[in-house]
Amino acid sequence: MAFELSTTKQSPSPVKKDTARADRAEELKALSEEKIKLEEERIYRKGIASIKDLIAPAAFEVKPSYVKLGETFVRTIFVVNYPRYISVGWFSPIINLNTTLDIAMFFYPVDAVIILKQLKKRVGVFEAQLIANSEKGTPRDPILETALRDIEKLRDDLTQGIEKFFQFALYISIYADKLEELDKVTADIESIFGSRLVYTKKVLYQAEQGFNSTMPVGNDELMVTFNMNSSPIAASFPFISAELTSDNGILYGINRHNNSLILFDRFSLQNANFVVFATSGAGKSYAIKLEVLRSLMFGTDVIIIDPESEYTHLSDAVGGTYINVSLSSESKINPFDLPRPVGETVDTEDIIRSAVITIKGLLKLMLGQFTFEEDSIMDRALLETYAKKDITPEADLSRVEPPLMRDLAEILEGMEGGATLVQRLKKYTEGTFASLFNSPTNVDMKNQLVVYSVRDLEDELKPVAIYNIVNYIWNVVRSERKKRILVIDEAWWLMQSEDSAKFIFALVKRCRKYYLGVTTITQDVNDFLTSPYGKAILSNSALQLLLKQSSSAIELVQKTFLLTEGEKYLLLECGVGEGIFFAGSKHAAIKVVASYTEDQLITSDPKQLLEIEQAKKEFDEKMAQP
Repeated sequence: MAFELSTTKQSPSPVKKDTARADRAEELKALSEEKIKLEEERIYRKGIASIKDLIAPAAFEVKPSYVKLGETFVRTIFVVNYPRYISVGWFSPIINLNTTLDIAMFFYPVDAVIILKQLKKRVGVFEAQLIANSEKGTPRDPILETALRDIEKLRDDLTQGIEKFFQFALYISIYADKLEELDKVTADIESIFGSRLVYTKKVLYQAEQGFNSTMPVGNDELMVTFNMNSSPIAASFPFISAELTSDNGILYGINRHNNSLILFDRFSLQNANFVVFATSGAGKSYAIKLEVLRSLMFGTDVIIIDPESEYTHLSDAVGGTYINVSLSSESKINPFDLPRPVGETVDTEDIIRSAVITIKGLLKLMLGQFTFEEDSIMDRALLETYAKKDITPEADLSRVEPPLMRDLAEILEGMEGGATLVQRLKKYTEGTFASLFNSPTNVDMKNQLVVYSVRDLEDELKPVAIYNIVNYIWNVVRSERKKRILVIDEAWWLMQSEDSAKFIFALVKRCRKYYLGVTTITQDVNDFLTSPYGKAILSNSALQLLLKQSSSAIELVQKTFLLTEGEKYLLLECGVGEGIFFAGSKHAAIKVVASYTEDQLITSDPKQLLEIEQAKKEFDEKMAQP
């Protein structure tokens, strides 16, 4: 029996077919829309600036020994060898160099077991060499013996865990605007390294790798390492700040680098002169008042020239002598006063000659510049004025009575060619200003703190009065040698005239011999530093304090004090009482701090002063009640 089998193939349903097509179409549509979005995103991103665009140079050119970033040249130096011994802080001259540097350090820890195995082999080689030399009768090799001792000590320290072992890489990238400048800075840095027996090399055909290795991304593309244990690596620590803490002296403030105290004795340096530069309201008077208050506690005499009556409260608090110098004041200073030197042999003729030169400088401020003929006449008239009071080279200065300004006018009246000078001098002998310079000295300088206020004087008279006061103080200082500080606030008044600036410079230069430290404070930095005498005063001041600076003066300050860019911006952005303190060759960022009691005595804040006065008034009223 035969059977016929037949199979029939069933075709897909039309409904399922249409659904698959729809899904495929939807998928293709979604992909198309995503592609369009990605293209739109790409076009959008092409038209915006990313952070990479902002920091990237306009061009990057690679040369054998340097790279050029736009208009800036960059060269990398790497260290290949170190001496047997390096001192702590040996790297600080490089870090403090006044140039732009990028410094990279790479530390690769090495397992102590591996190093101990290698050191053991080295010990065996050295000992064998020493035994062989001994058997041959050759002289001892101190280098070999020293190396053996060093290895043995290192083995002990590694075994005991005192030391760790690393492969250490040190790279420095130097930046300059010109190729000649780059070569000069490179030579300077290599010289500094060489003076410490550290051997360095410039990159050659690896300039790009050297530049990349000093970028803050942590990639070491040079891989030039030196085997070193932890102690010498610690000596290379780059974050070094100057310590200005001594056993003697007063507290100036807090070291902002490490929060240590800045304790210093200004009289321990080569001179005790101090220069303070700051803008108005930066805290310069506050800092100096604090120094004055703390110096008084150590028995130092302080004399202050106060142009704005800022030291009144401090003077009253410590029982100081406050002398108000004005046209109506009873306090008088005679310009013709002479010093009475004690305990030293001084030629009287030299003292008279020096006084004549000083008074002539004062008269130039009062009367204006002299012609050559007038200068000669005035010189002779001053000598005759002293002679009129029997002050001659043979006189005993401790018993003489100095002349007055009217005595000079009388001498000039009797001299040929002196009539014009007499007329110009009349307002100081008979006119409006006669009470200021035409009376015997009656001020008392015996107090520990003496403050001279010139606030009530007209601006025209302030430079003349300050000159006269400083001259009188100088005479007192020369008459008795004591530990003193002279504070000249707003010293730019004296920088406006060549004669007064020259006088202050001479004072600053000579005061060390008489145990005097001069503090000059100014907010007009440009006028002070552009004056040749201002620069000379600065170079003869071992202490300097820079507080907040104005943007118009910062470039001159940076150039004068060789500040880094970081220090420059610190002075632009720091708060009140913050800045940089220089003491000799050291300097550190400082914050001036005072106790509550000190702050109440020295504050210059008008709001705070008003609150203090109000509290005092309320206290007095309360005490007056029965």
